Amino acid sequence: MENKLKAFVSWSGGKDSALACYRAREDFNVTCLLNMIIEDGTRCRSHGVRTNILQMQGEAMGLPVVQVRSSWESYEAEFKKTLSSLKEKEIEVGIFGDIDLEEHREWVERVSRESGIKAVLPLWGETNREHLIQELLETGFETVIVATRNDLLGQEWLGRIIDNDFVTEISKVSGVDISGEGGEYHTFVLSGPMFKKKLKILKSEKIPRGELSFLDISECELM
Repeated sequence: MENKLKAFVSWSGGKDSALACYRAREDFNVTCLLNMIIEDGTRCRSHGVRTNILQMQGEAMGLPVVQVRSSWESYEAEFKKTLSSLKEKEIEVGIFGDIDLEEHREWVERVSRESGIKAVLPLWGETNREHLIQELLETGFETVIVATRNDLLGQEWLGRIIDNDFVTEISKVSGVDISGEGGEYHTFVLSGPMFKKKLKILKSEKIPRGELSFLDISECELM
């Protein structure tokens, strides 16, 4: 670990940031997870997961979760401010889970560069979505669906674990990227090869919010 550059992972709690983190550990010393949250501090800004549940996820991985409040308007400024503070702690690399959204890649590379951080995207250009899902399964990640787009996937998909049956079924749904890269669904990782403990969901509720539906996980325990 001594000769590896220190890195943070831009963290949503979902499968892409987890898989990016898993790949990045070969080359970097991952020291923390960076999670942007809404103004009142209760939920993750990207997937709506409760902040205390994300903290439990970090505990399960043995990594601190740096949670930063922002509005959409202040997001970039707060993100850059946080990267600058991480840079002061000798963290030189940011790990991001983007796959092929060019606009977002340009954004993370720019804000990282302007903060003195190098952006690394371990999943970038992986056009074979099924290969990514199979890697997720073969490496031992257990991942649950926590958000869906109502026009593409119904609430019955919420709470489903990603497994081979899931891959078979979602491949048959018209207009859906099986990896969810178009925002068709979002995920939360319960366990995996980087985890020292496993999260077990004790209490959750399916909640519609506008064009999306969410699995609101309110209680977990570490196994």
